[in-house]
Parts: sequence; C-alpha cells; structure tokens
Amino acid sequence: MITLDIMIEAGDWDRLKDAEALAQKAAEAALAVTYEAKGDFEASVMLTDDARIQELNRTWRAKDKPTNVLSFPAPEQPGVTGPRNLGDIALAYETLVRESEEESKELAHHFAHLMVHGVLHLLGYDHEVEAEAEIMEGLEVKALATLGIADPYRDMAA
Repeated sequence: MITLDIMIEAGDWDRLKDAEALAQKAAEAALAVTYEAKGDFEASVMLTDDARIQELNRTWRAKDKPTNVLSFPAPEQPGVTGPRNLGDIALAYETLVRESEEESKELAHHFAHLMVHGVLHLLGYDHEVEAEAEIMEGLEVKALATLGIADPYRDMAA
C-alpha cells in the first residue's frame, strides 16, 4: 500500500477531474507490478506548472527547461519503523496538457502514465540504457493495463 501526500502548488489542475484519486490508483498500480514493493510506502506528489518544474529541473538536473515529471528518490533508512518513504514526484500541468494533445492521448491516461513512471523511478527503475528502459517500459505497460489504459508506447515503435 502507498499513501500519497499530494500538494497542488500551481497550474490548472482543477481541469483534470479527480487528479488526486487517479494519482493514488496509478501509484498503487506501479507498486503492484514490482516484486520489490512489498509493504507500506509513502511519497509526496507536487502538482505544479512549467515554471516551477523548470526551476527544479535546472537546480537538480542542470537542464534549464520544463519537463513532464521529476522524481526524487529518498534513501532507504534502515531501522526506521512505519511506511517507507519513497521520495517526491513533481508533475507539470502545461507539459502534461501539451504532450497529451501532441500524442492524441487522454489527459487522465497520460497523467496516470507519468505517475506510474515517477513511482517506478522512486523504486529505483531507470531508462538511461536500453536494457533498463525495456524493463521499465514493460512495467509501465503492465501497470497501466490494470487501469484499463492502453500501451503508451505502441505507436512509438515505428
């Protein structure tokens, strides 16, 4: 189980109906498809805008541009009782909307995909090398399928 602390900092997130409930479902789906994720977890989610995520991207990744989602994994803390803190996820509203439109995807489906992607990063998955990308994308597809969302990569295989 995962408990999310969701903060809407900026952006027009009210336009995405039930964003908090969808974030919760997507996070649970991501955990469900991983073998490592047994137990209780917590994570913070910041729903923000392009300006704020650009600032975070510049500060933490030296990339001075907005992006769709950023993940900040928390280090494991041996001996700490209670739910394991996985870390923080930040999503940018304008980038989410723009990508949804450009890729002809439902906004809620793209949001769920980015949440799954972010949670998998918090669990240690990455996509910097091809072999790791295939594993992570496979988990994303499995998690999204449990939510009734089609493979977001199917049209990119051309």
